[in-house]
Amino acid sequence: MRNRSAFYPLRWISVVFLLLAVILTVVELVRYSRIRSNFPPGMVIAGIQVGGLDTQQALNRLLKAYTAVPVEVRYRDALIQIKPSTVDFKLEVDSMMAAADLERVRQPFWTGFWDFLWNRFPTPTPVPLLATLSEARLRAFLNDEIAVRYDLPATASIPVPGSTGFQSGQAGTVLDVDRAVMLVADAFRSPGARSVVLSFNRVAPPRPSFENLKILLQQMVLSAKYQGTLELFLYDLQTGSEIHFAYDQGQLVKPDLVFTAASTMKIAIMASVFKMIAGPLPADVSEMISSMTEYSENGPADQLMARVLDTNLGPLQVTEDMQTLGLENTFLAGYFYPGAPLLKSFKTPANQRTDVLTDPDRYNQTTPAEMGMLLKDIYDCAEKDGGSFRAAFGNLITQDECKQMTAYLSKNHNGVLLEAGLPEGTRIAHKHGWIIESDNLMHSISDAGTVYSPGGNYILTIYLHDNEQLLFDPSNILIGNLSQAIYNYFNFED
Repeated sequence: MRNRSAFYPLRWISVVFLLLAVILTVVELVRYSRIRSNFPPGMVIAGIQVGGLDTQQALNRLLKAYTAVPVEVRYRDALIQIKPSTVDFKLEVDSMMAAADLERVRQPFWTGFWDFLWNRFPTPTPVPLLATLSEARLRAFLNDEIAVRYDLPATASIPVPGSTGFQSGQAGTVLDVDRAVMLVADAFRSPGARSVVLSFNRVAPPRPSFENLKILLQQMVLSAKYQGTLELFLYDLQTGSEIHFAYDQGQLVKPDLVFTAASTMKIAIMASVFKMIAGPLPADVSEMISSMTEYSENGPADQLMARVLDTNLGPLQVTEDMQTLGLENTFLAGYFYPGAPLLKSFKTPANQRTDVLTDPDRYNQTTPAEMGMLLKDIYDCAEKDGGSFRAAFGNLITQDECKQMTAYLSKNHNGVLLEAGLPEGTRIAHKHGWIIESDNLMHSISDAGTVYSPGGNYILTIYLHDNEQLLFDPSNILIGNLSQAIYNYFNFED
């Protein structure tokens, strides 16, 4: 009996300890169950710590971090805020919460409880951000709300009054929209880095505008105080843009005036000769073309028309070819030699005008635009094997023959008129012309050419007439200055 009594307290002690163990286990189970109902310690969703939070608390924290705070952008001196709703930024909360919930219950209950008892907390796998935004809306905001307001436009180069040059414009800046889209989108996807400095690209000042070139050329005519009749035609062979104006007695007048073509008509004669001859040119024909174009000799021009075109009606054949090309104001009504008969009288839209009188030669007339278009026909044929020559004459004038015509015109080096305004060595395929008339005075002077320059090729024709007298030096200076201004425009360097 004594032995039994001795072990009796031990039983109660064991029961107490067992009861305490059960109570402690229950308490820990309750604690673990509460922890397990929330996200585990160290849990990260979209870069946000949500350990110990329930689903709603975690969701609120995510929304506060991503959708309640705008992205702040700095551009130049401006500070702009972009709200998430502006770019339709949306969190894919259902998908992220589902992934996080799987992480919460990844361990079996009792395995997790055992680790909990031993204070072992496995690191949960972070849930990455899942979100969408409208790049189109972001790009539109950057363009319409930021770039439009804060870009610094470049200013165009402008003519320098009283000169043949241009003053450099000011460089500008434009928002680098593509990079801005990337930076701002990244900021919306960051819970902390919500500030962005936008970059810009520098924009060189644009070259002078074609309209400003026209203004400069007209100012030059007025500054020269030229009181006769002048018409200028410029054609940009890259863009097809034109400048075409006329002055009479210091006043702008409607262009397409009639002028004595003089030796510029030899461009048309050359085209008709090539049209009639198939294959290589005979040596004597080539020599006559050279004399006609390089040295502006009239005798070889007459000989070419009589031999190659028609003995008596050669000039009318040239006229017919020009009319086939659509040049209705350009004609040659007789040979060049003194006393040559007038083969036919021509009435054209240009020579029927009565508002400006230029007393054109009845034998030999054109307009600056039509002579310019004839040069363009030769250029298109030589460079592209196309244009009006191909449409009007088919294979009668080949691309190689047009290149030969250009080569003949390129040998005309006189150092005056259009050529005087070009840097030495610049290629110009042109024909000039002037006449000392029966009163022993010069009344007309002209030059028509295609200029090949590093900054672009162009066609320029300038015709002058004065009923009283046209002095060569002032006329030469004016045409040279106009030519120089145009060359400077095409080859402008900031």
